[in-house]
Amino acid sequence: MSAPPPLPTIGWRERLALPDLGIDIVKAKIDTGARSSALHAFDLEEFQHDGRRWVRFSVHPQQRNTHRTIVASAELIDIRAVRSSSGQSQLRPVIQTVVELGGKHWPIELTLTDRDAMGFRILLGRQAIRRRFLVDAGRSFIGGGPSDAIAAHRAERSQPS
Repeated sequence: MSAPPPLPTIGWRERLALPDLGIDIVKAKIDTGARSSALHAFDLEEFQHDGRRWVRFSVHPQQRNTHRTIVASAELIDIRAVRSSSGQSQLRPVIQTVVELGGKHWPIELTLTDRDAMGFRILLGRQAIRRRFLVDAGRSFIGGGPSDAIAAHRAERSQPS
């Protein structure tokens, strides 16, 4: 019986994409201490679509940049009590979407919450990466990110402020 192939390694922070939400690149904190994943979202509005509950929300995908806003919507799959890193329990909407990282695409669950005061717009928890990646907590941006992430990041940095 042969051993399974080794898992690719990612760092404690990576660039990823959420293509179904229109987010082509966002810096994420990879947090194996967190069970679930969370996306910074605001202006949440629940609505009905084809007899199902959906949520529309806004996202600022870049840290310290409130000028670029993406409005997205997704089916609401649940509302869950989630304990934050400060120990507070909070009811959060939960959606399912596709994440792209390191040349892989797969569906994940994301809770939607105000992460404006946090350093990263998205936190990728252990459920999202389990059996897909190993995490090197001492390294950053080694997973390759979404398609063309490096070129997009360079173009973003070269724009005049």
